[in-house]
Amino acid sequence: MLATLRNRLHENFVRWALRVRPPEPAPIVLNQRRVYVLPTPAGIAYTSALGVILLGAMNYNLSLGHALVFLLAGLGIVTILHTFRNLVQLSLSPGRCEPVFAGEQARFDLVVENPRPDARTSLRLFFHDTPPLEIDIGPSATTIASLGLHTEKRGWLPMPRVTIETSWPLGLVRAWSYAAPDLACLVYPLPAAKAPMLPWSGDDAQGTTREGRGVDDFSGLRKHQVADPPRHVAWKAVARQQDGPLLTKLFTGTAAQRLWLDWNHLPDTMGVEQRLSILARWMLDADAAGLAWGLRMPGARREPENGPPHLAAGLRILALYDHGAR
Repeated sequence: MLATLRNRLHENFVRWALRVRPPEPAPIVLNQRRVYVLPTPAGIAYTSALGVILLGAMNYNLSLGHALVFLLAGLGIVTILHTFRNLVQLSLSPGRCEPVFAGEQARFDLVVENPRPDARTSLRLFFHDTPPLEIDIGPSATTIASLGLHTEKRGWLPMPRVTIETSWPLGLVRAWSYAAPDLACLVYPLPAAKAPMLPWSGDDAQGTTREGRGVDDFSGLRKHQVADPPRHVAWKAVARQQDGPLLTKLFTGTAAQRLWLDWNHLPDTMGVEQRLSILARWMLDADAAGLAWGLRMPGARREPENGPPHLAAGLRILALYDHGAR
């Protein structure tokens, strides 16, 4: 009950501290009103020690004791100013975030700019309950902070709220601020570890692959890949060798293997996520084999093609199925 109340109060404070409704437009400037300062445990111990020294100096009327207390107190006050200045006026902007598969680590790039002519030292950036990333920024310089976050399911993963803090130079006080950049990572479905063979059919021998593997003229042999059609296996060559690897016949010409990855080819008993995982595995296998492939899904269709842009577009369709676009 107490922990729930504490979390609720913290979230209310964060919403108030952000000043705007997330996500925030770029650039996000940490002005004076957005930077907060509180003593650290070391700072509280430092203040308590000063109080004890002051009481002793007053009790024994020690002039040097008073001078020491005032000197150390002044040092503490100057530390507050430097810790605050180490964070204020920083500018944050969203960078890149490459798509990943579910279960992998998403990397959110945050561009941190220091417009002042003095360096910023020992800045820590982190999401809630993640290890902090410590960076330094030179005078009038820009750096990229790459923050990792574990992914669990497909679709768009918005960048969580970022906390940026510092306790430089003496660790007596902590200055911190919050930011909510407008950045999201596209998470593809996790490819199935085991999937059925690629759905070859009689009318799949059309089109062209990026490696020119046609069916006109025989051009050689190579090691068999899982995505290769069974009819292209060089069975005679395999029979002539003992315990040798499977070999696939290569052809040249204008006609080549092309296949359709069809949602309706999968059993109706399969769930949505299982179908998407199998389609993702088929896409990766077909792309690795250099095959032209097309996609048929409810509400989406891509004509057979190959190459990285085609693969990325197909995986994006799977990732956003029933999720909507962004």
